[in-house]
Amino acid sequence: MANDLADGIWGGGLGTSVAVQELAARLARCAGRTEEVLNGFREIQMLEWQSPAGQAYRDAVSLQAVAVRRAVDRLHEASVAVAAHARAALTSDCSYGGRP
Repeated sequence: MANDLADGIWGGGLGTSVAVQELAARLARCAGRTEEVLNGFREIQMLEWQSPAGQAYRDAVSLQAVAVRRAVDRLHEASVAVAAHARAALTSDCSYGGRP
């Protein structure tokens, strides 16, 4: 059905927009799941282990949490950029597929 719409009077823009919107949604879901991982890291960091090994583990988790936080930020940015691209594809490609 989507391919029929994409080949209609709007040219390839609608099909591109739908595919890119789906990608944006997947990126947003991935960012959400990664936020859940971060929450798990926060729970680990809240534990009060007194041993040197426990402290070293919490320190290592803290370093990983920083890296994952950066990844989440990039995922959110990518999701926004891809969604904007989908909107641009929908509004800018209104060709009928023929010659000018």
